[in-house]
Amino acid sequence: MPRFPVLAAFFLSMIFGWSAADAQQKPARPEPSQCQAIAQSLPKASFASFSSPGPILANDLVDGDVKITFLGHATFFIETPGGVSIATDYSGAYPPPYTADVVTMNKAHPSHYTLTPDPAIKYVLHGWSDVPGEPAKIHLTVGDTLIRNVVTDIRSWGGGIEANGNSIFIFEVAGLCIGHLGHLHFELTDQQYAEIGRLDVVMVPVDGGLTMGADSMSRVVKRLRSSLILPMHRWGPPIDQFLALFGPDFDVGYAPTASVTVSLKTLPRKPLIYVLKGL
Repeated sequence: MPRFPVLAAFFLSMIFGWSAADAQQKPARPEPSQCQAIAQSLPKASFASFSSPGPILANDLVDGDVKITFLGHATFFIETPGGVSIATDYSGAYPPPYTADVVTMNKAHPSHYTLTPDPAIKYVLHGWSDVPGEPAKIHLTVGDTLIRNVVTDIRSWGGGIEANGNSIFIFEVAGLCIGHLGHLHFELTDQQYAEIGRLDVVMVPVDGGLTMGADSMSRVVKRLRSSLILPMHRWGPPIDQFLALFGPDFDVGYAPTASVTVSLKTLPRKPLIYVLKGL
């Protein structure tokens, strides 16, 4: 057995009064965000997807596939190579095929959350704080997935602004950066783009007004420059009105099913707006 860890623990105990048992029981530091790493040094940059994103989390299954299924409205079901299952903007109205390990929620409308989730769900993540105006702070590793959030303001029912009322949830798994914009009401600031970092896959509301106007939302999508764009939250205008805002720099595809399977190796080289069946 190598002597260095034992010696290190001994010297720490001599200097700081720690025991070897104390050192072993110290909580592990949270996994760093690899999707945000570039953004931290370039806060005003526009971020693009790259086929080789650099360092990968130690517990990522880099060669694995992530399956994303559109269940309805703003709810997607994400299944990771490590067996973690996640339902986004979960209200219970669009149940996944089996109980998710994690559900994320936003509160702009009741169709994006529930206060009575299935008690079998292990992690229920609110995109808002119980303290008015305070940001929700989520940085959680579940199996092979790092889950974090970036807060944005929303319009309140009284016509004002509710600070930090929405969360953009980001799932870092298998080397991929997957983002769900939630109920986004305002174009993102430079600081928010920096906090988000790189997004390879992004789920975008395309209702044309309940969140943001189509022009504003298309500017967000263009600046994020994700490899795979999955429309969601379509109310009112046909999807073609949103797609018409993108030129030859974006491809458009219509999926034969409600699911798509993606990995670092299969990300499209050119940004693809992919309309899953059921939208």
